[in-house]
Amino acid sequence: MIDPVSALSNVLGVKGWLSGGDVEPYRWDWLRRYGAVPLGVARPANTQEVARVVEICREAGVAVVPQGGNTGLCGGAVAHETGAVILSLSRMAAMEKPDLASGSIVVEAGVVLATLHEALEPHGLIFPMHLGAEGSARIGGLIGTNAGGSHALRYGMMQDLVLGLEVVLADGTVWNGLRSVQKDNAGYQLRKLFCGSEGTLGIVTRAVLKLFPAPKQRTTALLTFADCGAAVSFGTYLRGEAGEFLSGLEFFSDFGLKLVLKHMADLSFPLETRGGVHLLAELASSSARVPLDDILNAALEWGMERELVIDGALAMSDAQRAHFWHLREEQPEGQRLEGQQLKHDISVPPGKIAEFIEAGEAACSKILPGVRINPFGHLGDGNIHYNLSPPKGQSDFADKALELGQALASLATGMGGSFAAEHGLGRSKIVLADTNRSPEERNLMAVIKDALDPSGVMNPGVMISSVRQRKTFQ
Repeated sequence: MIDPVSALSNVLGVKGWLSGGDVEPYRWDWLRRYGAVPLGVARPANTQEVARVVEICREAGVAVVPQGGNTGLCGGAVAHETGAVILSLSRMAAMEKPDLASGSIVVEAGVVLATLHEALEPHGLIFPMHLGAEGSARIGGLIGTNAGGSHALRYGMMQDLVLGLEVVLADGTVWNGLRSVQKDNAGYQLRKLFCGSEGTLGIVTRAVLKLFPAPKQRTTALLTFADCGAAVSFGTYLRGEAGEFLSGLEFFSDFGLKLVLKHMADLSFPLETRGGVHLLAELASSSARVPLDDILNAALEWGMERELVIDGALAMSDAQRAHFWHLREEQPEGQRLEGQQLKHDISVPPGKIAEFIEAGEAACSKILPGVRINPFGHLGDGNIHYNLSPPKGQSDFADKALELGQALASLATGMGGSFAAEHGLGRSKIVLADTNRSPEERNLMAVIKDALDPSGVMNPGVMISSVRQRKTFQ
């Protein structure tokens, strides 16, 4: 049998093959829950080298775990068992010049999201994906997890922003689907199949991304409400009034605000009145002629007249706008600094957000009295990051983590929602998927996995358990 270490070393060279202590920065996931010692880390410099790595690993029977910026929260980008090869796309970070007429750009999978944003600024264009980890997250990982972010309300998720892909398949062949057109009905929508597949079907090496004109004006408001129901009512009205100009509608609880203010001395709350829920609303337009301030001010007046909005302010400068956003974006960090936490990534129809939060609190408090709940996220698309901290004075969740997760997943599923909104399944949510999705749906996924990766070397144990895949075909 082929010696994978020697073969990979020969193909990739000193810069492209890491072993021993050099693998440590790639070993652990962001939450440090998963991280078996890999055989080594492959760092290919181009698509041909990626293909050769996959061929060698398949021949040697070694698992391949693709890794972008390793900012995922479900353990899907690190090895779960000793002996796998982590395939890092960090050296593949080239970008072509944007096609101004077509509104697109071809990039390699290792491009960091923030670097792409900076590169597009001189051209008056944007790639409208924004999230807290954009300084580390890479395009390939964002495609693999079908990332959402704070502007999905207006622009959609990653699958909506990808026009074409180049993918190395499980047998080492390369599918070139780098077509820069939005309309392409010449068969199955293969590019969308790989969006959200978490490296289990193939490895994205290049992508054609959809671009948009940069906003010439923005107006941003920070608002306070008594509860989530009032915030949802205002959000519904604002969507009707602002329409296509509404680019962000983010909410966070007062508990989450307390954690941020407690742990981050450089942040402060700029409003006089606090409430149960705070909302960040942003309108943007590529035209300077649209009266965005008038639209948002009129909506605020409507909300105050109906006693929905308790307090609010419009950002008067870019610095104040950034401060507003930091209060929302630092919610995960504020909770992390508080201590141990459980992260749940839920989505429900937007009209049921308040109902879910109320029912979720009741369910979690029954399982673990005193548990502290921090719901925040994307009001416009129904995505709730429903995070938990242990009861005050406790250091852990008293072995109730799985029960809490199952209760929240069941609640979201019963409301026509999902227990995995934008973080994916990874390794951590396979049990939830098996218990909250029909056998027909799970088996269909296993059929697709087996068809494209019959040897089972592509990120095994992610999205679909190895046991389920084997049983499906016995």
